[in-house]
Amino acid sequence: MAEIMKYTQEGFAKLKEEYEFRSKVERERIKVAIAEARSFGDLSENAEYDEARNEQAKNEARIKELEELIQHAEVVDDSMHDSETVGLGSTVKVERNGNEVEYKIVGSNEADPFSNMISDLSPVGKALVGSKKGETVTFDTPAGVATLKILDVYKV
Repeated sequence: MAEIMKYTQEGFAKLKEEYEFRSKVERERIKVAIAEARSFGDLSENAEYDEARNEQAKNEARIKELEELIQHAEVVDDSMHDSETVGLGSTVKVERNGNEVEYKIVGSNEADPFSNMISDLSPVGKALVGSKKGETVTFDTPAGVATLKILDVYKV
């Protein structure tokens, strides 16, 4: 049995959007590309046909993966959290080493550290979830203990 994965409403909508795109638009585009490549003749030496078939296999594998993710998703209703407590879907403004940084707390499959979207299961996410504006949290890093002061918590 697959593991239940938590998603924000926004993250789950993106997952479903990708599934719809791949299963309808992309699947049809690849089908047309395969038909066009077949028309070029001998399939044993047809690079366009091989490429289209490889693309089809990758797309079908991703569709299957998306179906599994959607089936085992738990969408967290961020309206259930009060706006002052950090939870899944919260945006948190913190002070770290004298700098202000904003993080959005998301499910692990939605995490994108380069966009400051951090998983609720990451060390920073674990430290922040359940905390409130004005609190200071600490967590372990490879370089030692880090401290964050929560300046603001809001839902976007």
